[in-house]
Amino acid sequence: MKKAIFIFTLVMTLGIFLYTSFGDKSLAKAAINPTMENSLQADFEVIEITIDQIQAAYKNGDFTIQELTQTYLDRIKAIDQNGPSPLRSILQINPDALAIAKKLDKELKNGKSRGAMHGIPVVLKDNIDTHDKMFTTAGARALANSKPLQDSWVAQKLRESGAVILGKANLSEWANFHSSFSSSGWSGLGGQTLNPYDVTRNPCGSSAGSAVAVAANLTVLAIGTETNGSIVCPSNNNGIVGIKPTVGLISRAGIIPISFTQDTPGPMARTVKDAAICLSILTGVDDKDSKTAASEGKTHSDYTQFLKEDGLKGKRIGLYTPPLGKHFKVDELTYKATKFMEKQGAEVIRIDKITEESINKPSFQVLLYEFKQGLNDYFTTLGKNAAVKSLEELIQLTFKDEIEMEYFDHALLKQAQAKGDLEDEEYKEALALMQKHSQKEGIDRVMAEHNLDAFVSPTGGPAWKTDLTNGDHYSISSSSPAAIAGYPNITVPMGWIDGLPVGLSFFGKAWSEPVLLEIAYAYEQKSQHRKAPDLK
Repeated sequence: MKKAIFIFTLVMTLGIFLYTSFGDKSLAKAAINPTMENSLQADFEVIEITIDQIQAAYKNGDFTIQELTQTYLDRIKAIDQNGPSPLRSILQINPDALAIAKKLDKELKNGKSRGAMHGIPVVLKDNIDTHDKMFTTAGARALANSKPLQDSWVAQKLRESGAVILGKANLSEWANFHSSFSSSGWSGLGGQTLNPYDVTRNPCGSSAGSAVAVAANLTVLAIGTETNGSIVCPSNNNGIVGIKPTVGLISRAGIIPISFTQDTPGPMARTVKDAAICLSILTGVDDKDSKTAASEGKTHSDYTQFLKEDGLKGKRIGLYTPPLGKHFKVDELTYKATKFMEKQGAEVIRIDKITEESINKPSFQVLLYEFKQGLNDYFTTLGKNAAVKSLEELIQLTFKDEIEMEYFDHALLKQAQAKGDLEDEEYKEALALMQKHSQKEGIDRVMAEHNLDAFVSPTGGPAWKTDLTNGDHYSISSSSPAAIAGYPNITVPMGWIDGLPVGLSFFGKAWSEPVLLEIAYAYEQKSQHRKAPDLK
């Protein structure tokens, strides 16, 4: 590691020398601009590194937490900020990251480890509050200087576990609930996040930066949030693992909301085990989030206990078919995956429908009502010096901001503002209809009738071309049944289409994370589809 830092410093010095001595900007750029990816990969042994490998390296004295943190900060600067095509996955760097790492190194030196997450670099989606020197913005220019008064539950748990928060990730602004159409991964503050497998293609969202940072090896882990697809879709497009937990498994306190009913944070990683390790430290009952009360007695302090290589054996899995028939190569990979699961001892049956009722429209109505209520409540938590004090004020600021209005209409802000409060009959009826047909008469009923352990379906298709003029062009998604029900969903890499990753989703009834982890881990370990992007 020290040798690698020396080489990096030498390259930087040589670049400056070439620039100042010969005035040849192209030579200087070549020397200091990382298409340096080859040397980074060769010398900074972090490409695809896992939590277990990091902990072993700390124990063996191979490198320190400070050295690892600095390596990731260097990679962010080289690849995300200054590369030939900056990925723009990171909105903010934590100025205290190295100081935190130094303190954690001292703890290790004194024989104290806080557990598996001690010294593990993590990036947070920038709708998750941190009470430090960083802002929490949701990607919106109106919140560019907004400082929460306290840590979110998620940030607090990560700090307690010894994680190093490297920074905040770019995202689809307002978690992609802002306009009649949009480009996933775009925000007024951060611009358009790029896909590391093909920078002309979209990373999906809204947890775009979180997924890209993990995929490009700019961090070990990231935390995303999902209302419908915002963890699993970017995980699909960037070839990583994403866990969208049961709503209430992890507190949403201190997270800029869309929906009280559907929102949840979740870990994003390169392996199922790393995601499970992170999940283990985030759960718990929080009196600031009433949804977490239902998780009591249903959480686990160590989700890695469910990672079994024979986890597919004896499982009965329903192939959810509506996403099929839209892309023949996705279909081919999906059927190949189900045959593979059958060889591992699972039984797979077709499920062509989960509910007889259309629940997307009532879900959208619920989101509009809850977005208005949730944002206004969130702004209140920012105190008397809040940058924005209400949704109404946010609309005024946004619609006179030329950068915010350059591409997208932000019409959903006005649609939400036009709604009443949560006592309106329209809201109550939509919520009741949506929950009945997604849960009791939906996933719960179908799983009971067919004696299923889980559903499986393609997470999405290959990433589409980014288009700021016309917006997103995705056509394949299986996220809605679990998202609308508030039930768990885990996506893992399934394979490749023309050099682009696609994922496979496993979802099921409430609190079924243990069985989903068994299945997802077994599939991942036997198939091994994850590959790092070529960042040259």
